[in-house]
Amino acid sequence: MDTFQKILELRQKQIKTALVTVIKTEGSVPREAGTKMLVEENGKIHGTIGGSILEAMVIKKAQDSIKNGNTVIVSHDLDDKEGKDTGMVCGGKIDFFIEPLSVTERLYIFGGGHVSLHLAKFASMVGFDYVVIDDRPEFASKQRFPDAVQVIVEDPAKAASELTLSNTDYVAIVTRSHEDDYNSLRGVINKPARYIGMIASKTKRQEIFTKLREQDGVSEDLLTKVHSPIGLDIGAETPEEIAISIVAELIKVRSSPKGVAAREAAH
Repeated sequence: MDTFQKILELRQKQIKTALVTVIKTEGSVPREAGTKMLVEENGKIHGTIGGSILEAMVIKKAQDSIKNGNTVIVSHDLDDKEGKDTGMVCGGKIDFFIEPLSVTERLYIFGGGHVSLHLAKFASMVGFDYVVIDDRPEFASKQRFPDAVQVIVEDPAKAASELTLSNTDYVAIVTRSHEDDYNSLRGVINKPARYIGMIASKTKRQEIFTKLREQDGVSEDLLTKVHSPIGLDIGAETPEEIAISIVAELIKVRSSPKGVAAREAAH
């Protein structure tokens, strides 16, 4: 297995992983120093450190590392006749370095207009991958958004309902119409995105939120995680300024503990 090629592949798929490396061995052990194994968040592995209960124990530690974001060194005794560690009797000791690998945050931009054009540029500059969604081919194109991971020419309502999001994904709803904003929000609000923001005045936000409550049965808890009006309040007026305010809010959410940003979303 080409470990680093596999890392790139999994990152492109937004799959959280940890890299396990054998860093020290002593005596009889199943694999030599330098051996690597990738562990996905769900426990799926790529490569092996020798199988058996030892591998199962390391996989569990790697999953914990992904969850907690901590880099750890783990030592196991393979000369363990008393069953205090592995219960194995191979006769050696082995140390592992377990490193959680970051996943690039991905921003899904609904709308390909003036604000979106600047939002994509600024978001990319601060480390976000981005996807643009618009039903107008002239606005959703690689020529207009050359650095986009993906450009989706699709009705926003359909795209939002079909989109698979994870807790490392961000959504900015800045379409050309009130109805498209509502449909986009309705399609993503139940999904586990890290951030959902919708461009709106306070009046427009209230109208959409009321519609989501009364017609779609959306709970108050879900509505409170929506950042609307979108962006930090910096008095932004131009498309460039609005885009900057949105990216500033994305950075704030990215740097905050999970859950805190959601509770502060209601303006």
